[in-house]
Order: sequence, then structure tokens, then C-alpha cells
Amino acid sequence: MTEGARVLPDLSEGFEAILSPEALNFIVKLHREFNPGRVKCLARRLERQKRIDAGEKPGFLKETESVRRADWKVAPAPADLNDRRVEITGPAEAKMMINALNSGAQVFMADLEDSLSPTWTNVIEGQIALKDAVRRALSFTSPEGKRYALKDNLATLVVRPRGWHLEEKHVLVDGKPVSASFFDFGLYFFHNATESVRRGTGPYFYLPKMESHLEARLWNDVFGFAQDQAGVPRGTIRATVLIETILASFEMDEILYELRDHAAGLNAGRWDYIFSAIKKFRNFPDSLTPDRAQITMTVPFMRAYTELLVRTCHKRGAHAIGGMAAFIPSRKDPVVNETALAKVREDKEREAGGGFDGTWVAHPDLVPVAKEIFDRRLGTKPNQKDVRREEVRVEGSEILAMRIPGGQVTEKGVRQNISVALQYLERWLAGTGAAAIFNLMEDAATAEISRAQLWQWRRHGVITADSYRKICSEEIGKLEGGTQRYAKAAVILDGLVLGEWSSDFLTVPAYQHLE
Repeated sequence: MTEGARVLPDLSEGFEAILSPEALNFIVKLHREFNPGRVKCLARRLERQKRIDAGEKPGFLKETESVRRADWKVAPAPADLNDRRVEITGPAEAKMMINALNSGAQVFMADLEDSLSPTWTNVIEGQIALKDAVRRALSFTSPEGKRYALKDNLATLVVRPRGWHLEEKHVLVDGKPVSASFFDFGLYFFHNATESVRRGTGPYFYLPKMESHLEARLWNDVFGFAQDQAGVPRGTIRATVLIETILASFEMDEILYELRDHAAGLNAGRWDYIFSAIKKFRNFPDSLTPDRAQITMTVPFMRAYTELLVRTCHKRGAHAIGGMAAFIPSRKDPVVNETALAKVREDKEREAGGGFDGTWVAHPDLVPVAKEIFDRRLGTKPNQKDVRREEVRVEGSEILAMRIPGGQVTEKGVRQNISVALQYLERWLAGTGAAAIFNLMEDAATAEISRAQLWQWRRHGVITADSYRKICSEEIGKLEGGTQRYAKAAVILDGLVLGEWSSDFLTVPAYQHLE
């Protein structure tokens, strides 16, 4: 075993190849070198929250104004990341990966974060599947005997590791849990960086949930170190940053600047962004949000951040990628499909018309829908970085203007939040991180919105603890399996909704229940 590293579970067949002594040694190096910086970043988040709670309004940073004013560009995109008109996302699980890679999308983001329940088996089998996918050796046979295999033309593979706030409890470094970011990134990079370059692509990543350019600087330092260790040129890694926290929206220029030799673009991570906005300003009644369904991409504070994202990216030569279409087509209800697909088309038309270079979908059936819209907009061009959006001027107050005219909290909205949170938590605890609920592909981000809104509504007297408990009991009664199946999920949700704010991420307390 590698000195300083301890793997707690017994290794199942096939796990030894991924968790080799050499791979673990690389992770130990990453953790020892960079974990102190990660801890400082997390402490900085807590300090900033205290200042917000005390009344400080976030804004564009005075100390980095020179970066925003300067004329600079990120590194040019590699050939297989230059056309990103449709990107499909899903957990790093063999069957889903094969379907996504074969879907006709330009890019597939294999997720080790919000749509993967991080059981030990899921995490390691995800890494095995990624290694096989890079080598085009990935296959899967269902229990019914149906075989899935990769086709010749595949989407470009991009991997999302877990965020800075998470740890991997099954691996200890110097007696403490290793950073999940270093673990996920390290295993994938160690096994696949050189091989992906040999095949004409590269180690490409999506980076989640950062709140400042200093967190991007840490990732950039990690990238430099990893590339030097592997003997590949700096700049081989390319990373797209999800702007899915409201504080990061004030530092988009700075985030791209810190990663400029490795930056591939920014993505408008809409669901986590809504959650972040609620979370950061949860104590202020003027930031009270209405039903989730009323927080669309056209409401003022969401429109402000997405328009600023496009302008910032194109000024710096980076790709601007739009948000997720989470609709899951129904095999039984054409009316539901027709209504939902009309909304998907409207959303993608807005993104294409607003200058985005591409967009996200959650289901292979939505790839041709989004592709037709972006094909019509782009024609033969790989992107529309020439659409500079120089007319866009966004003030900090517009980003913070969360009050939605005419917004309401309804009983239907309360019930839906409770039901979605319960159903998602139950499936996450059972090992499923991407769950189809009410014809939407829900992941941790939408469950986070649900529980944060419930807390906010109770905190500001829109609902009471008693009414929450009553509706919770009623909604559990409607779900298949009833109270026993959802008991643990209900305990976790109660802890997040009732009492003081207890955790910035629901996956942190829930993770203690996973094996």
C-alpha cells in the first residue's frame, strides 16, 4: 500500500487496477501539496457568508479591476472542443455513458458530482468506465441480456470531479479523508491523460461550484503540478467552469484569467445558481423566492447573469455554454411531451439568439431538438464568439435583484418541493444520483433548491414547521413504498428544513449514510 494512503473498503475485483499504488501515490502528492489551499478556500467561504449575513453586499472586486480592464484572451480551443453546440450530461455509469457518447451530441460531460451518488462502488466503477471509454473499450450488458457498445463517432469526453467542499471518506491520506476533488481528478488524470493525448484529444474537465477566482487559481496550480508530474505540456488540460454560484458571477473575468492557459469556457449552471442565490441571502426577506417553477431564465437576476456570461466569455475568446434542459420525454403521454418540448425549444432559441455557443441537455432524445436550433443559428461556424454582446452592461445591483415581480409561494409549490426532495434523497441514498421525477431529470442541484426554499419560506413565516410536517406526511403517503422507504430521507430533510441552517450542501450530511 502507498505510504500515507489507506483505502478502507476491501477492493472488489477490478478495483486494484484503478487504485494501483502508483495512482494512489499521485493522489497523496496532490492532497499533501494542495489540501491546505483547499481548506483556506473553504474557510474564506464561511468568512464571506458572515459578512453577507452582517449586511455586506457582494459586488465586482476593486482589487481585480485591472484584470477586467486589461486586454487578454484565454488559450485557443483544441479542435475537439471548438464546436460545442450540444452537450449532454449524465453520471459516469457505463450504460448511460455509452448512450450519451453515442447520442450525436458534440460533448458529453461524464459526472462524478451532482448526478452520481458517491457510493464507493459508484465512484470506482465510474473511474473504470471512464478509463474504458477513453480507450473505446467500454461496453455494457443489461441483466436482460441487451448489449450496449460504443459507435465510431463519439462525443468529446469531459469529466466533472466533485467540488472543493466534498471529501472521499473511503480513502485516508495521513489519517484524514482525502479531498474528493483531488481523488476524482487525480484518478482520471493519472490513468487517462497520456492516453487521451495519444488519441488526439486531451484530459478535459468541468469544474463545479467555485465561489471566487482564488478557487480557480488553486485548480490552475493543481493542473500545472499534474501536467509536470505526467510529463505532458502545460495547457494540455482544458477546463470549463460552471458559473453556478452567485458570487462567482461577479468574478467571471478573474476566473477565466486565473485559468487562461487551461480555460475552455464558462457554463451557465442555472439550477445550482438559483440554489446559491437562495443560500447566500437566505436570511433576508427581500430575497424571498417564489415557487421554483416561477424562477425562469427570463427573470431579471437570471437574465443579468447569463447575458454577462456571454459578454465576458466572448471578450476573452472563451466558449459560453447554456443551461440544462432537464425534461425527460414521456413514452406514454404525448401531451406532456408537446408542452415540454415547446418550452425546451423556446429556452434553446433564447440561448442561441443571446450568443451562447452551445447548450446542455439531459436526455439523448433532446439532442436533435437542441441541435436543430443551434445548427440554424451557427450554420457551418463552430461557435459564435464573434457575437460580442458589447451592448450588455450589467450592474452588481441587477445580479442581486432577486425579487421576482408577481412571484408567489403556493401550496402546490411547497408540496412539489417536499416531494422532489424526498424522492431524490431516497434514490440518492439507494445509489442513484440522477432521478427522473415529474418528467424532469433531477440531480442534487434541484433537490438543493427544494430544501433551501423550504427553509427560507419557514424562516420568513410563509409556512410553519407544523404545516411543513403535515404536508411532508401527506406527500410521503402518496409515494410508492410509503413511510418506511422514505423514513431516512425524511429525517435528513427535516434536519435541513427545521431549525437553524445546518449545512451548505445536503450531500454532506446525506453522505454519512452512504456505504
